[in-house]
Amino acid sequence: MTAHAATAARTDTGGPRNDGPKVVEHLMGWVLVVVVAMLVTQLGLL
Repeated sequence: MTAHAATAARTDTGGPRNDGPKVVEHLMGWVLVVVVAMLVTQLGLL
């Protein structure tokens, strides 16, 4: 098996990429912040 064939046979593990949609990632980050803030408020930790 050549090096090229071994590299081509590897499966994609879903690691970080540079071509992904940044807007979705940014939006999901803010959704997480809002959910944590609501949880902290409901538990009376603030």
